[in-house]
Amino acid sequence: MITIRPIPAFNDNYIWHLQQNGEHWVVDPGDAAPVMRALQGERLSGILLTHHHFDHTGGVPALTRTFDCPVYGPATIEGVTHPLTDGADVNLMGNPCTVMAVPGHTLDHIAVLMEDGRERYLFCGDTLFAGGCGRLFEGSPGQMHESLARLAALPPHTRVYCTHEYTLANLAFALAVEPDNQQLVERKRAAAALRERDEPTLPSTIALERATNPFLRTDQPSVRARAHQQGAPDTADAVEIFATLRQWKDVF
Repeated sequence: MITIRPIPAFNDNYIWHLQQNGEHWVVDPGDAAPVMRALQGERLSGILLTHHHFDHTGGVPALTRTFDCPVYGPATIEGVTHPLTDGADVNLMGNPCTVMAVPGHTLDHIAVLMEDGRERYLFCGDTLFAGGCGRLFEGSPGQMHESLARLAALPPHTRVYCTHEYTLANLAFALAVEPDNQQLVERKRAAAALRERDEPTLPSTIALERATNPFLRTDQPSVRARAHQQGAPDTADAVEIFATLRQWKDVF
């Protein structure tokens, strides 16, 4: 059975630490120092990267100098030894994984779905957040909407491992969109209680995101109505609704 733990980094990043059968992997190590502390003298077996932003890749040079381990990720990132492309099937720590291109936050962004028996683990970087989604630094609203739709179509029990503790801020926005969503109200209460104890709000699940994340709910009448209030035309399609929500969130 795989063990997945968060390694806090910077102000709000999580570097995911995967352990199984004596192997240690990390996902998006923006800083090497907390990884070294978490390893407690164990050897790092490999690194997985989702996109090129420095807070996700900055620790790679120091870690590979120390451990000479493989680096899996987009071919655009310097230091990647095993480039990953959309639809590729790879094996990490003895677990089958599927690579998904999810452009929007960046053009090179990927997500990796790992299977461990009946369990599913999604490492999605800055594309899908708990209660939200990443900013559009490089991609278009259409690209991001399509990327999120691909992730939303995964099995409901899939655990979502994004890489920032943005949940409370995201849920505050989500409640501005859907104040009458009772599952969202309860999620906000539960997340606030976790943060009061200095505990992570992650992982999430695809089922929970479908029920409470406005960026996955652009087909819902309540979400569409709020988007229209924010300027989306009456004839807006799902991408236009998404774009309106994302622009609103940028200034929320």
